[in-house]
Amino acid sequence: GVFSLEDAVRLVAARGRLMGALPRDGEMMAGGAEEAQVRATLAPYAAEVAIAAVNGPASVVIAGRRAAVLAIGEEMAAAGVKTQRLKVSHAFHSPLMEPMLRAFGAVAATVTYHKPSLRLVSNVTGELAGEEVTRPEYWVRHVREAVRFADGVRTVYAQGVGALVEIGPKPVLLGMAGQV
Repeated sequence: GVFSLEDAVRLVAARGRLMGALPRDGEMMAGGAEEAQVRATLAPYAAEVAIAAVNGPASVVIAGRRAAVLAIGEEMAAAGVKTQRLKVSHAFHSPLMEPMLRAFGAVAATVTYHKPSLRLVSNVTGELAGEEVTRPEYWVRHVREAVRFADGVRTVYAQGVGALVEIGPKPVLLGMAGQV
């Protein structure tokens, strides 16, 4: 109930079109380490690489410029952390998304928003969403900031939800939910 189906389709289409137009010089890599360890490792590369997702207690995805991501992967592997390059077209949720943020914000500003009619967990904060999802700035942050999946699972569990369903071509997150 945050926006109409028509506005949702327009927002998703604009997001995909704008992301698709970005250069494909990025990389994403999953690592079996805690967020604090990954954050410390990527600190020297902060202008080029960011944490793209925190999926579990020891499951973090980084994204950014290919050379920097691969260098971080080598450092993590040398420290005994298992890493895996992800097969993606772009470095989502990274600094490489910044060139499309203004144009996406302009589209997001044309959407009519409403307070959620159901409980909604924010991927940006991992907490129950409130009025923030009724502002274009939230959806711009959603493009650029890390997906807080693990925090969201904790929030859902704290709300008493007993069953989770993953809808997608390759179900991988449900397994991580069990680790959370």
